[in-house]
Amino acid sequence: MTTRLVARRHDWVDPAVVFEAILSGEEHAFWLDAGPGATTGFSWLGTGAPGVGPRDVALVPDVRPAAVVPGPFQGGWVGWSGFDDAAAAAGAPGRADPADGPQELWLRIEWFVVFDHAAHEVWIAAPADRGEALASAVDGAATAAPRTATPRGSAAHRPPPVASARQTPEEYRALIARCRDAIRAGDAYQLCLTTRFTVAASAPFDPTSTYLTLREALPAHHGGIIRSGATALLSASPERFLDVADGLVRTRPIKGTRPRGRDAEEDAALRRELVDSVKERAENVMIVDLMRNDLQRVCRPGTVRAERLLEVESYAAVHQLVSTVAGRLRPDATLGQLLTPLFRREHDRSAEAVSDDDPFGAGRASPRHLCRMLRLGRHRRPRGPGDDDQVHRASSGQSVRRRRRRHHLALRSRRRGRRGGTQSPRPPRGAG
Repeated sequence: MTTRLVARRHDWVDPAVVFEAILSGEEHAFWLDAGPGATTGFSWLGTGAPGVGPRDVALVPDVRPAAVVPGPFQGGWVGWSGFDDAAAAAGAPGRADPADGPQELWLRIEWFVVFDHAAHEVWIAAPADRGEALASAVDGAATAAPRTATPRGSAAHRPPPVASARQTPEEYRALIARCRDAIRAGDAYQLCLTTRFTVAASAPFDPTSTYLTLREALPAHHGGIIRSGATALLSASPERFLDVADGLVRTRPIKGTRPRGRDAEEDAALRRELVDSVKERAENVMIVDLMRNDLQRVCRPGTVRAERLLEVESYAAVHQLVSTVAGRLRPDATLGQLLTPLFRREHDRSAEAVSDDDPFGAGRASPRHLCRMLRLGRHRRPRGPGDDDQVHRASSGQSVRRRRRRHHLALRSRRRGRRGGTQSPRPPRGAG
């Protein structure tokens, strides 16, 4: 995005309505979604041009330009990086499948719309010669009847699609047994084995309708859709991976989840159970140590610390045990240098190493690349973009102007690939 953007305020309109009306037919588009009925935070949607990603962009600003619009996102990039290529670069045997679509994809933002859910305001950031036309399009969207995510007419009577698992139940049980053998042998002390489910796509496939269905069934505060050409990545993520602002990097690992209760009494009991769980607290603290160790590689000495520890955050479907680790970046740090420690190969001496297809530590071995190879050996096939937690998403963009970055784990994701099917790591369920 090299053209200067001009901002204009607009009356409130639901972002879902705007995306359907303006962007559902765009070849390269994104919607970073705070969730249905959000009362805090921001949502962003817009278009961009595919191009080189921001891995070499400096994270620490020399100066801080004035904000164009409210919120942390002032333009830049939106995109993803997949697991397989990153694992291969870190020393594990890479098995990327070209049929899975691009392992890495970035859109350089051309224009975008900001939805400030707390202030109930809409802002349009666009080149001066496009702002009026976009404002008219948003006006038209506000008066248009939105599509619903629920199938209507004859579609409502169609049988539900059948999901095909990557492995049969017997094969999956055998993989679990092999993981247990590796743990008993001392090669790892925790391995998280996931799988993929594929559903034949309808013809023609509509990523927008699919995302609206996912959004309705599994609302998430870091959801979104990124579409470029024949590939679309849809996410219902509860987790913020990295947040960089003003030279400070934060990561917010989630370890520990309980469902919301059916009434106030049960809900309070489930929350207490989460807080009191020795297992959940131990795992959360362990991940805090892992992230402290990783961030020390790109932060100034003595600046990495746990800002929050073992705090419960409650959402529509779940209670989650969350901690926050932060550090002040070195002046020369780039985005690529920040991400590399999460896929590093060398042995971690100060904390147990973590499998690279889960930056927050769902699989642990020492050295780290051994755990990664163990998991690749168990999966036997590429993980690919969108498979559970191997994708980080620049969820609020990569802003060159203000050096603000956020990355989210694309959990509970759906991907439309070149084979014409939609893929999911597991059936929809509560976030966590």
